[in-house]
Amino acid sequence: MIRKLLRRVFRRAAPANTPPEPAVIPVTRHGVRRDQISPAANKVCTTLQEAGHKAFVVGGAVRDIIVGQTPKDFDVATSATPEEVRALFRRSRIIGRRFKIVHVMSGAETIEVSTFRAMQDAESTETDEHGRVLRDNVFGSMAEDATRRDFTVNALYYNPTDETVIDYHHGVADLQQKTLRMIGDPRVRYREDPVRMLRAARLGAKLGLSIDPAARGPIREMADLLENVPPARLFDEMLKLLMSGHAVKCLRQLREEGLHHGLLPLLDVILEQPMGERFVWLSLENTDERVRQGKPVSPGFLFATLLWHEVLVDWEARKANGEHSQPALFEAMDSVLDRQSGKLAITRRIAGDIKEIWALQPRFEKRAGKTPYRLLEQPRYRAGWDFLRLRAQSGELPMELPDWWEAFADAHPEAREGMLVPDRNGTTRKRRRRRKPAGAATAPVGE
Repeated sequence: MIRKLLRRVFRRAAPANTPPEPAVIPVTRHGVRRDQISPAANKVCTTLQEAGHKAFVVGGAVRDIIVGQTPKDFDVATSATPEEVRALFRRSRIIGRRFKIVHVMSGAETIEVSTFRAMQDAESTETDEHGRVLRDNVFGSMAEDATRRDFTVNALYYNPTDETVIDYHHGVADLQQKTLRMIGDPRVRYREDPVRMLRAARLGAKLGLSIDPAARGPIREMADLLENVPPARLFDEMLKLLMSGHAVKCLRQLREEGLHHGLLPLLDVILEQPMGERFVWLSLENTDERVRQGKPVSPGFLFATLLWHEVLVDWEARKANGEHSQPALFEAMDSVLDRQSGKLAITRRIAGDIKEIWALQPRFEKRAGKTPYRLLEQPRYRAGWDFLRLRAQSGELPMELPDWWEAFADAHPEAREGMLVPDRNGTTRKRRRRRKPAGAATAPVGE
Protein backbone atom coordinates (compact mmCIF):
# COMPACT_ATOMS: atom_id res chain seq x y z
CA MET A 1 0.00 0.00 0.00
CA ILE A 2 2.72 2.45 1.05
CA ARG A 3 4.73 1.69 -2.09
CA LYS A 4 1.71 2.35 -4.31
CA LEU A 5 0.98 5.60 -2.49
CA LEU A 6 4.58 6.83 -2.89
CA ARG A 7 4.58 5.89 -6.57
CA ARG A 8 1.32 7.82 -7.08
CA VAL A 9 2.68 10.92 -5.30
CA PHE A 10 5.95 10.99 -7.24
CA ARG A 11 4.14 10.38 -10.50
CA ARG A 12 2.05 13.48 -9.85
CA ALA A 13 5.10 15.55 -8.88
CA ALA A 14 7.16 14.61 -11.93
CA PRO A 15 5.34 16.73 -14.52
CA ALA A 16 6.38 19.95 -12.74
CA ASN A 17 9.76 19.81 -14.49
CA THR A 18 8.68 17.73 -17.46
CA PRO A 19 7.72 19.46 -20.72
CA PRO A 20 4.04 18.96 -21.60
CA GLU A 21 3.02 16.36 -24.14
CA PRO A 22 2.01 18.12 -27.36
CA ALA A 23 -1.24 17.76 -29.23
CA VAL A 24 -0.79 16.72 -32.86
CA ILE A 25 -3.61 18.52 -34.64
CA PRO A 26 -4.66 17.37 -38.13
CA VAL A 27 -5.36 19.77 -40.99
CA THR A 28 -9.10 19.12 -40.70
CA ARG A 29 -9.06 20.93 -37.33
CA HIS A 30 -6.64 23.80 -37.94
CA GLY A 31 -7.16 24.38 -41.69
CA VAL A 32 -3.57 25.30 -42.67
CA ARG A 33 -2.73 23.85 -46.09
CA ARG A 34 0.73 23.34 -47.55
CA ASP A 35 -0.02 25.67 -50.46
CA GLN A 36 -0.64 28.52 -47.98
CA ILE A 37 3.00 28.29 -46.90
CA SER A 38 5.55 30.10 -49.05
CA PRO A 39 7.50 27.85 -51.47
CA ALA A 40 10.76 29.00 -49.85
CA ALA A 41 9.63 27.97 -46.34
CA ASN A 42 8.39 24.62 -47.66
CA LYS A 43 11.75 24.06 -49.35
CA VAL A 44 13.73 24.93 -46.21
CA CYS A 45 11.68 22.51 -44.10
CA THR A 46 11.96 19.72 -46.67
CA THR A 47 15.74 20.14 -47.04
CA LEU A 48 16.29 20.08 -43.28
CA GLN A 49 14.02 17.06 -42.78
CA GLU A 50 15.71 15.13 -45.58
CA ALA A 51 19.03 15.78 -43.83
CA GLY A 52 17.65 14.12 -40.68
CA HIS A 53 16.64 17.23 -38.71
CA LYS A 54 13.30 18.33 -37.32
CA ALA A 55 11.99 21.44 -39.06
CA PHE A 56 8.70 23.33 -38.78
CA VAL A 57 7.14 26.60 -39.89
CA VAL A 58 6.60 28.31 -36.58
CA GLY A 59 4.99 31.24 -34.81
CA GLY A 60 3.20 34.16 -36.43
CA ALA A 61 2.73 32.65 -39.89
CA VAL A 62 0.88 29.61 -38.53
CA ARG A 63 -1.15 31.80 -36.17
CA ASP A 64 -2.16 34.26 -38.91
CA ILE A 65 -3.26 31.59 -41.40
CA ILE A 66 -5.44 29.92 -38.75
CA VAL A 67 -7.30 33.19 -38.10
CA GLY A 68 -7.65 33.92 -41.81
CA GLN A 69 -4.94 36.56 -42.24
CA THR A 70 -2.06 36.63 -44.74
CA PRO A 71 1.39 36.28 -43.12
CA LYS A 72 4.03 38.87 -43.94
CA ASP A 73 6.89 36.39 -43.57
CA PHE A 74 7.65 32.81 -42.63
CA ASP A 75 10.03 31.60 -39.93
CA VAL A 76 11.35 28.07 -39.45
CA ALA A 77 12.42 26.38 -36.21
CA THR A 78 14.71 23.35 -36.35
CA SER A 79 16.78 20.91 -34.33
CA ALA A 80 19.79 21.68 -36.57
CA THR A 81 22.47 24.03 -35.26
CA PRO A 82 23.17 27.27 -37.14
CA GLU A 83 26.34 25.76 -38.58
CA GLU A 84 24.41 22.69 -39.82
CA VAL A 85 21.77 24.90 -41.41
CA ARG A 86 24.44 27.06 -43.03
CA ALA A 87 26.07 23.97 -44.56
CA LEU A 88 22.81 22.89 -46.25
CA PHE A 89 22.00 26.17 -47.98
CA ARG A 90 24.42 27.93 -50.30
CA ARG A 91 22.65 31.29 -50.06
CA SER A 92 22.58 31.68 -46.30
CA ARG A 93 24.35 33.53 -43.50
CA ILE A 94 24.54 33.30 -39.71
CA ILE A 95 23.53 36.47 -37.84
CA GLY A 96 22.81 37.53 -34.26
CA ARG A 97 24.62 37.97 -30.97
CA ARG A 98 22.11 37.17 -28.26
CA PHE A 99 20.89 34.11 -30.16
CA LYS A 100 22.40 32.98 -33.45
CA ILE A 101 19.99 32.44 -36.33
CA VAL A 102 20.39 31.78 -40.04
CA HIS A 103 18.94 33.79 -42.91
CA VAL A 104 18.27 31.53 -45.90
CA MET A 105 17.73 33.43 -49.15
CA SER A 106 15.51 31.94 -51.84
CA GLY A 107 14.77 34.25 -54.75
CA ALA A 108 13.48 37.52 -53.29
CA GLU A 109 12.40 35.81 -50.08
CA THR A 110 14.42 35.44 -46.86
CA ILE A 111 13.51 32.70 -44.39
CA GLU A 112 14.69 33.13 -40.80
CA VAL A 113 15.78 29.76 -39.39
CA SER A 114 16.33 29.41 -35.64
CA THR A 115 17.54 26.44 -33.61
CA PHE A 116 15.31 25.17 -30.79
CA ARG A 117 16.16 27.06 -27.58
CA ALA A 118 16.65 25.47 -24.16
CA MET A 119 14.99 26.32 -20.88
CA GLN A 120 17.44 27.93 -18.47
CA ASP A 121 17.30 28.44 -14.74
CA ALA A 122 17.77 31.85 -13.14
CA GLU A 123 21.37 31.15 -12.11
CA SER A 124 22.62 30.34 -15.60
CA THR A 125 20.74 33.13 -17.43
CA GLU A 126 22.52 36.45 -17.88
CA THR A 127 20.15 39.31 -17.01
CA ASP A 128 20.35 42.99 -16.08
CA GLU A 129 19.33 44.36 -12.67
CA HIS A 130 15.68 44.51 -13.80
CA GLY A 131 15.53 40.86 -14.90
CA ARG A 132 15.75 41.48 -18.67
CA VAL A 133 17.57 38.61 -20.43
CA LEU A 134 20.80 39.84 -22.03
CA ARG A 135 22.33 36.70 -23.48
CA ASP A 136 20.59 33.49 -24.44
CA ASN A 137 22.53 31.24 -26.76
CA VAL A 138 21.70 27.76 -25.45
CA PHE A 139 20.08 25.24 -27.77
CA GLY A 140 17.53 22.70 -26.54
CA SER A 141 14.59 20.48 -27.43
CA MET A 142 11.44 21.32 -29.34
CA ALA A 143 9.36 21.12 -26.15
CA GLU A 144 11.68 23.56 -24.39
CA ASP A 145 11.56 25.88 -27.38
CA ALA A 146 7.76 25.93 -27.22
CA THR A 147 7.80 26.74 -23.50
CA ARG A 148 10.27 29.57 -24.11
CA ARG A 149 7.91 31.38 -26.48
CA ASP A 150 5.82 34.25 -25.17
CA PHE A 151 2.17 33.53 -25.99
CA THR A 152 0.40 30.23 -26.61
CA VAL A 153 -0.72 31.37 -30.07
CA ASN A 154 2.93 31.86 -31.05
CA ALA A 155 4.00 28.37 -29.92
CA LEU A 156 2.53 26.51 -32.90
CA TYR A 157 4.71 24.30 -35.13
CA TYR A 158 3.47 23.42 -38.59
CA ASN A 159 4.88 20.45 -40.50
CA PRO A 160 4.40 20.98 -44.26
CA THR A 161 5.10 17.30 -44.93
CA ASP A 162 1.95 15.95 -43.25
CA GLU A 163 0.13 19.27 -42.67
CA THR A 164 -0.13 18.77 -38.91
CA VAL A 165 0.28 21.40 -36.18
CA ILE A 166 2.26 20.47 -33.07
CA ASP A 167 0.67 22.38 -30.17
CA TYR A 168 2.28 22.21 -26.71
CA HIS A 169 0.25 24.91 -24.95
CA HIS A 170 -3.28 24.81 -26.43
CA GLY A 171 -2.59 27.70 -28.77
CA VAL A 172 -5.06 26.54 -31.42
CA ALA A 173 -7.82 26.36 -28.81
CA ASP A 174 -6.92 29.85 -27.56
CA LEU A 175 -7.19 31.22 -31.12
CA GLN A 176 -10.58 29.61 -31.51
CA GLN A 177 -11.67 31.03 -28.14
CA LYS A 178 -10.29 34.51 -29.02
CA THR A 179 -7.96 34.59 -26.02
CA LEU A 180 -4.32 35.75 -25.76
CA ARG A 181 -2.59 33.79 -22.99
CA MET A 182 0.98 34.02 -21.74
CA ILE A 183 3.09 30.87 -21.39
CA GLY A 184 4.35 30.76 -17.79
CA ASP A 185 4.16 33.48 -15.14
CA PRO A 186 3.37 36.80 -16.90
CA ARG A 187 5.33 38.85 -14.38
CA VAL A 188 8.46 36.77 -14.90
CA ARG A 189 8.03 36.79 -18.68
CA TYR A 190 7.57 40.59 -18.77
CA ARG A 191 10.71 41.07 -16.70
CA GLU A 192 12.64 38.80 -19.08
CA ASP A 193 11.52 40.94 -22.02
CA PRO A 194 9.34 44.04 -21.38
CA VAL A 195 8.60 44.31 -25.12
CA ARG A 196 6.16 41.43 -24.56
CA MET A 197 3.78 43.97 -23.04
CA LEU A 198 3.74 45.87 -26.33
CA ARG A 199 3.37 42.63 -28.21
CA ALA A 200 0.33 41.73 -26.13
CA ALA A 201 -1.36 44.99 -27.10
CA ARG A 202 -0.41 44.56 -30.76
CA LEU A 203 -1.52 40.93 -31.08
CA GLY A 204 -4.71 41.55 -29.15
CA ALA A 205 -5.66 44.36 -31.51
CA LYS A 206 -4.45 42.68 -34.70
CA LEU A 207 -6.07 39.30 -34.08
CA GLY A 208 -9.16 40.49 -32.22
CA LEU A 209 -8.14 38.58 -29.08
CA SER A 210 -8.98 39.44 -25.49
CA ILE A 211 -5.87 39.53 -23.32
CA ASP A 212 -6.17 36.94 -20.57
CA PRO A 213 -6.63 38.70 -17.17
CA ALA A 214 -3.52 37.00 -15.78
CA ALA A 215 -1.46 38.47 -18.65
CA ARG A 216 -3.20 41.84 -18.67
CA GLY A 217 -3.18 42.52 -14.95
CA PRO A 218 0.55 43.24 -14.44
CA ILE A 219 1.01 45.40 -17.56
CA ARG A 220 0.02 48.79 -16.16
CA GLU A 221 2.15 48.43 -13.01
CA MET A 222 5.16 47.04 -14.92
CA ALA A 223 5.04 49.52 -17.81
CA ASP A 224 8.07 51.40 -16.48
CA LEU A 225 10.23 48.39 -17.42
CA LEU A 226 10.03 49.66 -21.00
CA GLU A 227 12.44 52.41 -19.98
CA ASN A 228 15.19 49.75 -19.82
CA VAL A 229 14.61 48.51 -23.38
CA PRO A 230 17.18 49.74 -25.93
CA PRO A 231 15.64 52.55 -28.03
CA ALA A 232 16.44 50.77 -31.30
CA ARG A 233 14.46 47.70 -30.27
CA LEU A 234 11.60 49.84 -29.02
CA PHE A 235 11.51 51.65 -32.35
CA ASP A 236 11.37 48.35 -34.26
CA GLU A 237 8.45 47.16 -32.14
CA MET A 238 6.64 50.47 -32.64
CA LEU A 239 7.08 50.16 -36.41
CA LYS A 240 5.53 46.68 -36.35
CA LEU A 241 2.65 48.00 -34.29
CA LEU A 242 1.95 51.12 -36.32
CA MET A 243 2.36 49.40 -39.70
CA SER A 244 0.41 46.25 -38.84
CA GLY A 245 -2.71 47.40 -40.68
CA HIS A 246 -4.41 47.73 -37.29
CA ALA A 247 -2.67 50.84 -35.97
CA VAL A 248 -5.89 52.49 -34.77
CA LYS A 249 -6.84 49.46 -32.68
CA CYS A 250 -3.27 49.06 -31.46
CA LEU A 251 -2.97 52.65 -30.27
CA ARG A 252 -6.29 52.44 -28.47
CA GLN A 253 -5.13 49.20 -26.85
CA LEU A 254 -1.86 50.88 -25.79
CA ARG A 255 -3.78 53.70 -24.16
CA GLU A 256 -6.07 51.26 -22.36
CA GLU A 257 -3.07 49.39 -20.98
CA GLY A 258 -1.28 52.64 -20.02
CA LEU A 259 1.70 51.86 -22.25
CA HIS A 260 1.76 54.88 -24.56
CA HIS A 261 3.71 56.96 -22.01
CA GLY A 262 6.80 54.81 -22.58
CA LEU A 263 6.65 54.91 -26.37
CA LEU A 264 5.83 58.36 -27.68
CA PRO A 265 6.21 60.61 -24.65
CA LEU A 266 4.70 63.51 -26.56
CA LEU A 267 1.69 61.53 -27.75
CA ASP A 268 -0.43 62.43 -24.74
CA VAL A 269 0.18 66.13 -25.39
CA ILE A 270 -0.78 65.67 -29.04
CA LEU A 271 -3.92 63.70 -28.28
CA GLU A 272 -5.08 66.25 -25.73
CA GLN A 273 -5.39 68.82 -28.52
CA PRO A 274 -8.72 68.37 -30.38
CA MET A 275 -7.17 69.23 -33.76
CA GLY A 276 -4.04 67.21 -33.05
CA GLU A 277 -6.05 64.16 -32.04
CA ARG A 278 -8.11 64.27 -35.24
CA PHE A 279 -4.94 64.65 -37.29
CA VAL A 280 -3.32 61.59 -35.63
CA TRP A 281 -6.37 59.36 -36.06
CA LEU A 282 -6.74 60.39 -39.71
CA SER A 283 -3.10 59.49 -40.28
CA LEU A 284 -3.44 56.10 -38.62
CA GLU A 285 -6.65 55.30 -40.49
CA ASN A 286 -4.95 56.28 -43.75
CA THR A 287 -1.99 54.01 -42.93
CA ASP A 288 -4.24 51.08 -42.03
CA GLU A 289 -6.16 51.43 -45.30
CA ARG A 290 -2.95 51.49 -47.37
CA VAL A 291 -1.65 48.37 -45.61
CA ARG A 292 -4.92 46.53 -46.21
CA GLN A 293 -4.80 47.47 -49.90
CA GLY A 294 -1.21 46.25 -50.21
CA LYS A 295 0.14 49.75 -50.92
CA PRO A 296 3.55 50.87 -49.65
CA VAL A 297 3.68 52.74 -46.34
CA SER A 298 6.43 55.16 -45.34
CA PRO A 299 7.62 55.08 -41.70
CA GLY A 300 8.92 58.62 -42.16
CA PHE A 301 5.49 59.88 -43.23
CA LEU A 302 3.78 58.11 -40.33
CA PHE A 303 6.10 59.48 -37.65
CA ALA A 304 5.95 62.91 -39.28
CA THR A 305 2.18 62.93 -38.73
CA LEU A 306 2.39 61.64 -35.14
CA LEU A 307 4.80 64.40 -34.13
CA TRP A 308 3.62 67.28 -36.32
CA HIS A 309 1.43 69.08 -33.84
CA GLU A 310 4.20 69.19 -31.27
CA VAL A 311 6.40 70.75 -33.95
CA LEU A 312 3.60 73.19 -34.76
CA VAL A 313 3.27 74.32 -31.13
CA ASP A 314 7.04 74.77 -30.79
CA TRP A 315 7.26 76.59 -34.14
CA GLU A 316 4.48 79.05 -33.29
CA ALA A 317 6.05 79.77 -29.90
CA ARG A 318 9.40 80.56 -31.50
CA LYS A 319 7.81 82.88 -34.07
CA ALA A 320 5.93 84.64 -31.28
CA ASN A 321 9.29 85.26 -29.62
CA GLY A 322 10.51 87.06 -32.72
CA GLU A 323 12.38 84.28 -34.55
CA HIS A 324 12.20 84.21 -38.35
CA SER A 325 9.77 81.61 -39.71
CA GLN A 326 12.12 79.26 -41.58
CA PRO A 327 14.91 79.03 -38.94
CA ALA A 328 12.24 78.72 -36.26
CA LEU A 329 10.72 75.72 -38.05
CA PHE A 330 14.06 73.91 -38.29
CA GLU A 331 14.79 74.61 -34.61
CA ALA A 332 11.37 73.22 -33.66
CA MET A 333 11.92 70.12 -35.81
CA ASP A 334 15.27 69.36 -34.17
CA SER A 335 13.88 69.98 -30.69
CA VAL A 336 10.99 67.54 -31.11
CA LEU A 337 13.12 64.79 -32.67
CA ASP A 338 15.78 65.19 -29.96
CA ARG A 339 13.16 64.67 -27.27
CA GLN A 340 11.95 61.53 -29.01
CA SER A 341 15.43 60.09 -29.46
CA GLY A 342 15.66 59.26 -25.76
CA LYS A 343 12.86 56.70 -26.15
CA LEU A 344 12.77 55.77 -29.81
CA ALA A 345 15.95 55.39 -31.86
CA ILE A 346 14.49 56.83 -35.05
CA THR A 347 17.05 55.99 -37.72
CA ARG A 348 18.93 58.79 -39.45
CA ARG A 349 17.32 57.95 -42.79
CA ILE A 350 13.77 58.05 -41.38
CA ALA A 351 14.53 61.25 -39.45
CA GLY A 352 15.70 62.77 -42.74
CA ASP A 353 12.42 61.78 -44.43
CA ILE A 354 10.45 63.31 -41.55
CA LYS A 355 12.31 66.62 -41.78
CA GLU A 356 11.89 66.85 -45.55
CA ILE A 357 8.11 66.43 -45.26
CA TRP A 358 7.90 69.05 -42.50
CA ALA A 359 10.19 71.51 -44.30
CA LEU A 360 7.99 71.45 -47.42
CA GLN A 361 4.85 72.61 -45.60
CA PRO A 362 5.52 76.39 -45.59
CA ARG A 363 6.37 76.23 -49.29
CA PHE A 364 2.84 75.10 -50.16
CA GLU A 365 1.54 78.48 -49.05
CA LYS A 366 3.56 80.23 -51.78
CA ARG A 367 1.62 80.05 -55.02
CA ALA A 368 3.20 82.93 -56.94
CA GLY A 369 6.29 83.25 -59.08
CA LYS A 370 8.50 80.27 -59.76
CA THR A 371 8.07 78.64 -56.33
CA PRO A 372 5.19 76.32 -57.38
CA TYR A 373 7.15 75.05 -60.39
CA ARG A 374 10.21 74.31 -58.25
CA LEU A 375 8.12 72.59 -55.59
CA LEU A 376 6.62 70.18 -58.13
CA GLU A 377 10.17 69.06 -58.98
CA GLN A 378 10.97 68.12 -55.39
CA PRO A 379 11.42 64.32 -54.87
CA ARG A 380 9.27 64.50 -51.73
CA TYR A 381 6.51 66.58 -53.34
CA ARG A 382 3.90 63.79 -53.28
CA ALA A 383 4.56 62.89 -49.63
CA GLY A 384 4.48 66.58 -48.75
CA TRP A 385 1.16 67.03 -50.56
CA ASP A 386 -0.37 63.97 -48.84
CA PHE A 387 0.72 65.50 -45.54
CA LEU A 388 -0.81 68.86 -46.53
CA ARG A 389 -4.11 67.18 -47.39
CA LEU A 390 -4.22 65.46 -43.98
CA ARG A 391 -3.68 68.83 -42.33
CA ALA A 392 -6.63 70.24 -44.27
CA GLN A 393 -8.85 67.24 -43.55
CA SER A 394 -8.21 67.68 -39.83
CA GLY A 395 -9.28 71.33 -40.02
CA GLU A 396 -5.83 72.90 -39.61
CA LEU A 397 -5.90 74.46 -43.11
CA PRO A 398 -8.57 75.28 -45.69
CA MET A 399 -9.19 72.39 -48.11
CA GLU A 400 -8.79 74.88 -50.95
CA LEU A 401 -5.00 74.76 -50.55
CA PRO A 402 -4.36 71.03 -51.30
CA ASP A 403 -7.11 71.16 -53.96
CA TRP A 404 -5.27 74.00 -55.72
CA TRP A 405 -1.98 72.12 -55.67
CA GLU A 406 -3.63 68.97 -57.01
CA ALA A 407 -5.16 70.93 -59.89
CA PHE A 408 -1.90 72.79 -60.52
CA ALA A 409 0.10 69.54 -60.68
CA ASP A 410 -2.38 67.97 -63.12
CA ALA A 411 -2.76 71.07 -65.33
CA HIS A 412 -1.14 71.51 -68.74
CA PRO A 413 2.08 73.57 -68.50
CA GLU A 414 0.51 76.39 -70.53
CA ALA A 415 -2.49 76.56 -68.17
CA ARG A 416 -0.44 76.68 -64.99
CA GLU A 417 0.61 80.32 -65.35
CA GLY A 418 -3.03 81.42 -65.29
CA MET A 419 -3.56 79.52 -62.04
CA LEU A 420 -0.88 81.34 -60.07
CA VAL A 421 -2.21 83.22 -57.08
CA PRO A 422 -1.11 86.87 -56.79
CA ASP A 423 1.37 87.54 -54.01
CA ARG A 424 1.18 90.45 -51.57
CA ASN A 425 2.39 92.86 -54.25
CA GLY A 426 -0.38 91.79 -56.60
CA THR A 427 1.95 90.06 -59.07
CA THR A 428 1.85 86.45 -60.19
CA ARG A 429 5.36 86.23 -61.62
CA LYS A 430 8.65 87.57 -60.44
CA ARG A 431 10.82 89.02 -63.18
CA ARG A 432 14.52 89.31 -62.58
CA ARG A 433 16.12 92.57 -63.62
CA ARG A 434 19.26 92.19 -65.62
CA ARG A 435 22.14 93.92 -64.00
CA LYS A 436 24.11 96.18 -66.31
CA PRO A 437 27.79 95.54 -66.56
CA ALA A 438 29.85 98.05 -64.60
CA GLY A 439 30.49 101.15 -66.66
CA ALA A 440 27.94 100.34 -69.36
CA ALA A 441 26.21 103.35 -70.91
CA THR A 442 22.44 103.73 -71.01
CA ALA A 443 21.08 103.37 -74.52
CA PRO A 444 19.01 106.27 -75.89
CA VAL A 445 15.25 105.69 -75.97
CA GLY A 446 14.15 104.29 -79.32
CA GLU A 447 17.65 103.17 -80.37
